[in-house]
Amino acid sequence: MFTQEPVHYQFTADEVNDLLSLVTSGSTSGSDMSRSVYTSEERRVRRMVSNRESARRSRQRKKRHLENLSKQMDRLRLENRELKNRVGFFSYGLHAVQCENERLRFESLDLQMKLSTLHQTLVTMAQLQNDDSLPFN
Repeated sequence: MFTQEPVHYQFTADEVNDLLSLVTSGSTSGSDMSRSVYTSEERRVRRMVSNRESARRSRQRKKRHLENLSKQMDRLRLENRELKNRVGFFSYGLHAVQCENERLRFESLDLQMKLSTLHQTLVTMAQLQNDDSLPFN
């Protein structure tokens, strides 16, 4: 069998720092390519997350809008019912006033006829008194 002895490298502190900076910053050409692929993948993932969050916010806005419309509809229905009640109340009042007005109109005609009859009676009585006072007899 073939055995190989481990190779021991000795690096200076500056060389170790340079190697660490290359690994952490990704400044080699291979790292640059994987970083750009990772960056576009990261952008795609971020865009997906952002779209999901935007859709969630849109659904929340739509839900709030529907809740507001539902509350407004309930409020308008209540207002409509109150207005219908008021219209009914005023219609009843109008009908009552019209009936009273008609009754008063008939009463006025009746009183005018009685007054006219009384006036004619008075005129006739006055003529009779004048006729009695004439010296024809």
